[in-house]
Amino acid sequence: MRLALIIAFLTGMYTTTVYAQTNTVKTDTLREAQTNSTAQTTETKQDSIAVEEQKKKVTFTIGALYASNASYYGQTAVNKLPYVAAAASIQFKSGFYFTGTAFRLLNDSVSAVSAGSAGAGFTFPLGKKFTADLSYSHTFYPENSAFLQAANSDNAAASLKYKYWMTTGISADYAFGKQQDVFITLSTEKLISLGSIKKNKDLITLTPAIEVIGGTQHFYQTYISEKISQLSKLGLPIPNLPGWPRNTSTSTTTEENTSFDLLSYNLKVPLAYNRAHYMLQLEYQLSVLSDKALSGANTSHSFFNCSFYYQF
Repeated sequence: MRLALIIAFLTGMYTTTVYAQTNTVKTDTLREAQTNSTAQTTETKQDSIAVEEQKKKVTFTIGALYASNASYYGQTAVNKLPYVAAAASIQFKSGFYFTGTAFRLLNDSVSAVSAGSAGAGFTFPLGKKFTADLSYSHTFYPENSAFLQAANSDNAAASLKYKYWMTTGISADYAFGKQQDVFITLSTEKLISLGSIKKNKDLITLTPAIEVIGGTQHFYQTYISEKISQLSKLGLPIPNLPGWPRNTSTSTTTEENTSFDLLSYNLKVPLAYNRAHYMLQLEYQLSVLSDKALSGANTSHSFFNCSFYYQF
């Protein structure tokens, strides 16, 4: 029996990475579907099932996600931003796909929908081992959005993955809007089968992944400026915000925003229960920021995500 193994956001929901893709959702991924079976565990047999799955003309997937905090390439806003999200994607046999996501910050007392994104892309094989992907997404942020990445509402991305006994990839993101930023992500992951509860009907998997991310940080300049403006309007004192102490000169912070630096190391450990048409996943993410990350140099963050996806 075919088991739909749906890999979700991220982000970016980023990508929105948000992972609201955050990485968060790095829009970052709902459309990707892989297949597996408890009765067929070798790579050759898995590939044959994947070919059968690809014969379907259209694949439609819906999902729901809870995240303990919004991650933007491992970075976070000053205040914790737990959220829930609803997502949908449709992928055609040709490789073209469309995605949509709605985010709701749990501490948002103003709007029912804290952000929404729409995207499109094209995924295609390059030989037997390589897969490439090109995509574009736009996120609709309200005025004075709490999301760290709200300055860059548009994102164009390209990625290349190589599948052997592991899956290793590289991706490039060009985020633009009020600011312009570039991010490069190197990643590697391993799908591990942990067996099943009901023979030939389900599959439990663990897919540990490591990511190293570098990029520019213009978005942080806008985030801090708008944060200071909001505090000033409320008549509240302005604290020393991470990466932007009051005794730092404008020229120094501008140089740090502009330079391309290593930003974070990320470890993701998703545990998934897979059935023929749905997946339930629990994921832990540990992000360690570099000494160049303006949002919190040399700090670490933990994230917990819970998601459910159903594929038609």
